[in-house]
Amino acid sequence: MATNMRGLTQFIADIRGARVRELEEKRINKEMANIRKKFKDGNLDGYQKKKYVAKIIFTYILGYKVDVGHMEAVNLISSSKYSEKQIGYLAVTLLMHENSDFLRLVVNSIRKDLDESNEINNCLALHAIANVGGSEMAEALAEDVHRLLISPTSQTFVKKKAALTLLRLYRKHAEVIPAAEWALRIISIMDDQDLGVVVCVTSLVMALAQDNLDAFAVCYTKAVDRLHKLVIDHEYSAQYAYYKVPSPWLLVKLLRLLQYYPPSEDPTIRAVLHNVLQTTMNNSAEPSRNVQHNNAQHAVLFEAISLAIHLDTNSPLVGTAAVILARFISSKETNVRYLGLDAMAHLAARADSLEPIKKQQATIILSLRDKDISVRRRALDLLYSMCDVDNSELIVGELLRYLKVADYALREEMVLKIAILTEKYASSYKWYVDTILQLISAAGEHVGDEVWYRVVQIVTNTEDLQSYAAKVIFEHLKAPSTHESLVKVGGYILGEYGHLIANEAGYSPLEQFQILHHKSQFCVASTRSLLLSTYIKWVNVFPEIKPQLVNIFERYRHVLDAELQQRACEFYALATRPDDDELLQNVCEEMPPFPARESALLGRLNRKHGDTGDKRTWVHGGKEANLDRKPTIRKTSLGVQPNGTDAASAPPGDAQDIMGSLAGLNISQSAVSNHSTPQESTPVAPSPSQSSGALPRLTAGPSVDRWFDKLIHSAEGVLYEDVQLQIGIKSKYQGHLGQIAIYMGNKVSAPLTSFTTTIHTSDPGALSVSFAKISPSTIAPRSQSQQLLQVECKKMFTTPPILTISFLAGSHQSISIRLPIVVTKFFEHVKLEQADFFERWKLIGGPPRESQSVFPIDLTTGGQIDVAKNRQAVLGHNLNVLDGIDPNPSNLVAAGVLHMSLDGKVGCLLRVEPNKEAKLCRLTVRSTSEDVAAEVQKLLQPHLKKADS
Repeated sequence: MATNMRGLTQFIADIRGARVRELEEKRINKEMANIRKKFKDGNLDGYQKKKYVAKIIFTYILGYKVDVGHMEAVNLISSSKYSEKQIGYLAVTLLMHENSDFLRLVVNSIRKDLDESNEINNCLALHAIANVGGSEMAEALAEDVHRLLISPTSQTFVKKKAALTLLRLYRKHAEVIPAAEWALRIISIMDDQDLGVVVCVTSLVMALAQDNLDAFAVCYTKAVDRLHKLVIDHEYSAQYAYYKVPSPWLLVKLLRLLQYYPPSEDPTIRAVLHNVLQTTMNNSAEPSRNVQHNNAQHAVLFEAISLAIHLDTNSPLVGTAAVILARFISSKETNVRYLGLDAMAHLAARADSLEPIKKQQATIILSLRDKDISVRRRALDLLYSMCDVDNSELIVGELLRYLKVADYALREEMVLKIAILTEKYASSYKWYVDTILQLISAAGEHVGDEVWYRVVQIVTNTEDLQSYAAKVIFEHLKAPSTHESLVKVGGYILGEYGHLIANEAGYSPLEQFQILHHKSQFCVASTRSLLLSTYIKWVNVFPEIKPQLVNIFERYRHVLDAELQQRACEFYALATRPDDDELLQNVCEEMPPFPARESALLGRLNRKHGDTGDKRTWVHGGKEANLDRKPTIRKTSLGVQPNGTDAASAPPGDAQDIMGSLAGLNISQSAVSNHSTPQESTPVAPSPSQSSGALPRLTAGPSVDRWFDKLIHSAEGVLYEDVQLQIGIKSKYQGHLGQIAIYMGNKVSAPLTSFTTTIHTSDPGALSVSFAKISPSTIAPRSQSQQLLQVECKKMFTTPPILTISFLAGSHQSISIRLPIVVTKFFEHVKLEQADFFERWKLIGGPPRESQSVFPIDLTTGGQIDVAKNRQAVLGHNLNVLDGIDPNPSNLVAAGVLHMSLDGKVGCLLRVEPNKEAKLCRLTVRSTSEDVAAEVQKLLQPHLKKADS
């Protein structure tokens, strides 16, 4: 560019050649005057505008104010030449701030460049948006940036820049990004083949998911799947291997993303994660001689350890991690020691047992004297987190000894932590008072008001402590030099409780007054005000030193400080009132106990730490400090199984049988080749906040309902079909457990990418549904993928689970359909004789344990009732038709038992009584559970109607 613009080259040379600043300013002023004249005259071509704007940019970079060239820069953005457009965008990003009025003029030009198929122009526009990032620009262009990110025609480097641009806009103006609405589409890009795109999109997802956990819940599965591919399957190109570590930046981001969510209860996900973490720890067990390789491995390892602690502190992985961390905190490398101490502090903040950490206590204490202050800070955090009743005296003693030589940057935090630990783990009043006064004496000016306030509160509220505290504070005040905080504590405690020790040798009222008043000469006005309050209390309890105290009040009546003067005048008047001891006693009554309240020390420490960029799930301070930070169990994208039996408890051997028997359910060749016969769906995206209580909106269509109704009383068949996708199922149930094989067939000649399957249940405590493995992210053209579902009925339920499938096929598509899992699937046939049936029928009785309905029927050809179809409908719901029970051959009598893992077994009886003359049918269901009776009646009635129509 410089060789093409000789004027710019000469201008830069002149500036560099200026020997003094005055010559430089003179040259710049001359050039700016010439540029203003040229811009005013007009008739400049693109090259000249580019050259002059470049000179303006260089002048601005040097630090000079620029008030010309803004409109010309705006015009250059609209140029069709890359060099001119580049200079225009550079000028806009440098010369204009986010609230500049000129930005409104460039929005349309930027939008035009975003809409073009020219990748270079796309990138220039994205750079400008990210660098300026104003609210108006974000509102106007966020949709366009998002469209560029999700476009299947966008190049990989454009997608990367678009993702980072959206991240920048979200960090500055989160309100303009509809994160929940875009969640599924953004998450789908995490399946991109290019790991560079995945890194950028994962960074965006990390920011969005922190504020929208439910909407981005599917990213949990995506992260686990990608980790498995990178660490276990080694699915990555050589260019993304950094010193033999596959894309460490991506691995770290994915591992951290998983820590934003509570541990998954799905056994499949837990098994995959365990394998990934175990492999990561094994790969990093032995250090390499290559520094870069070690750095990459350690970055991934420490994040893996944090995730292992987050998932389960009692797992064998955490035991392995503790051994690794013990080696790292003794490393010769400063960074490794730092990271090891930080990870061990995380373990201390979450672990049930601190024994593995206590074994390294000597090494951790030694780290307080590390040459690097960051390591010393982490050692302090770790000691604070690992402190308990057993080691509190040792740790507090070490911290007190180190406080005298600690860095000034650490002392304030150390004082807070020592004070908190002393109060929290005090084994005796004596130890507490001795330690806290040693702390105040040693810390000096680093003692905040919260520390001595807390001492006063505890002494005031603990009667057995008051006499001893008064003695100890008196002894501390004898020291030649004492800090003002100690004088404040002494003034308060001796004023309130000095009379408790006044009769003992060496603690007389006069001695108390002399030692305290001697210290007041070196104190500020606020401390002397407190001491005046102490003196008026002594007037009441120590009449023998009243003259000396009144003399102090007299002298302070003439000081310039308003607070001191007012107190002295009031106290002098109170002390010199004749014969009015009752008033003085009332005014100087002993302070009552303080009400129970949260420790101000903890509040101060929490404010000091503040919030970090990542919403991590732990803080320094031990297990108690993290109790209220435990997240509630959320549903993962592979299903919900909060506290029931996991999938591993299903009957062995059935999985292979079901998967093997899918051969008869393969997609027919005619369905694959003919794209017009099936009904095309109208996909509806699921609700952005998908939880166990808010189910996604179902995909509409009469065929969808017909397929679902058919599968309610049959074991296999088509669940959904459109021009792109066919979904079929085959199921098998035994007792309260069931297995469903789902096959998903791609009917088109292009792959279905970013394929995601999710299960949503309205009541996870009643029905547990989970995948046996993570679904594949891609379905090849004209092929099918198979998935196995494990189902468990725990309690009575009424709402079938919803299967949501999303994928990319040119555009992002989402389908939500009901799975044919209803309560009758868990029924078992029961054989009863006529006497037994009617005895139980009468025993159950009528409402509310009876549910009855009467509905019209259409008789079959010939005016006859189709008993065979009615029989088939009842049998399809797993109720055993009992023959020879009812004397009317048109009536049906059936019985069954519902199996539930938590609520046990529930019996159910029913009668179907069609009336040929009235063309009506009565369905009566009785059960020991009124909910079961109502649900069976609701499920069976539509099928009986169809059977008789």
